Amino acid sequence: MDINQRVENLISDFSKFDDWEDRYKYIIGLGKELAPMDEELKNEANKVKGCQSQVWLFAELNEGKITFSADSDAAIVKGIVSILVQVYSNSTPEEVLQTKPDFLDTIGLRQHLSMSRANGLSSMVKQISMYALAFQTKIKMGMA
Repeated sequence: MDINQRVENLISDFSKFDDWEDRYKYIIGLGKELAPMDEELKNEANKVKGCQSQVWLFAELNEGKITFSADSDAAIVKGIVSILVQVYSNSTPEEVLQTKPDFLDTIGLRQHLSMSRANGLSSMVKQISMYALAFQTKIKMGMA
C-alpha cells in the first residue's frame, strides 16, 4: 500500500466516528497497537524536542524506504505518533517529503488538540521531515 492509500484509509477510518470522544478513544487504541520500541532507542538523541510529553522517534532506511519507530509516555500522544508512523513508514524519502500533513487537518486532529499538544504534533512532523531529508541526501550522495 502506498502512502496516498494510507492517508485515504486514515481519513476514511476517522470519518466513521461522529464525535471527538470516539475519535480520541480510537487514537488511544492506535497507540496501544503501536509496535514496541526498543528500550535502547529511547534516548536523548531520539527524543522529539518541543513535546510536553516524552516522545521518541527513530528512523531507519532499508532498501530505499524509511521505517519509523516511536513511543510516548502519554496515551493520546502515543496514538498521535502512531498515526504518523502508520502514514509515513515504508515510504521513500521523496514520498515522505511530498506528503504534506494536510490529512491531520482533514481528520480534524489539529483543531481538537491543546496548544501544547498541537505544538508537539508539529515537532513530530518536523522530525519526520528531517529524517526524510537526511536520508534523501544520503541516497543522492551514494552513501545509503
